[in-house]
Amino acid sequence: MVRERPTVIVVDDHELFRDGLAAVLKERAIQVVAEAALATDALDLAFQLRPDVVLMDLSMPGMSGIEATRRLTTATPPIRVVVLTVVASGQRVMDALLAGASGYLLKDAPIEQIVDGISAAARGESVLSPPIASLVVRRLREPAETEPPLPDLEFTERQLEVLELLARGISNQEIAKALFLSEHTVKNHVSSILLKLRVANRIQAAVRAVRGRIV
Repeated sequence: MVRERPTVIVVDDHELFRDGLAAVLKERAIQVVAEAALATDALDLAFQLRPDVVLMDLSMPGMSGIEATRRLTTATPPIRVVVLTVVASGQRVMDALLAGASGYLLKDAPIEQIVDGISAAARGESVLSPPIASLVVRRLREPAETEPPLPDLEFTERQLEVLELLARGISNQEIAKALFLSEHTVKNHVSSILLKLRVANRIQAAVRAVRGRIV
């Protein structure tokens, strides 16, 4: 069950920004349980405190935010990560999403968008800043020279229908309406799709499905 007040660790090496963001989040009913200036410290805190979400910067001394994201999202059980950064280059975005990030937000986003992104990630959903969403769509349609080959996968006709809509960024509720299914049934299909694609979240599934020409 998702808590009414999600617990968060804020990770950023800029102390003033980190402290200011933590203070604003607390005012908006987000429980900031810890702060970290380094990715290595963030890992220790996250594995100890098990927050709902880790809000992760990408550019820090030592271990990168992308590597920290990969370690958190591949842990057992995985820990959800939302990237919050000034970096909006296509490759960094894709690297972070493929590392398992549940979302990618820009630091100049309105605070309401950051709060909504944290809440969405805590519910198991994915969130992207509008400029990032547009960038991801463009990158998905580009040929990928280094995309690893997908194994021979078998999807049912219904799973392919769900996957195609998922790759368009459509929510479970909207997919259920479009396919005349219950949300519970859609969630089961999405879980099976993630398992078959060997990915952690919907964004990764969309990337792999489009790059692998499944949809």
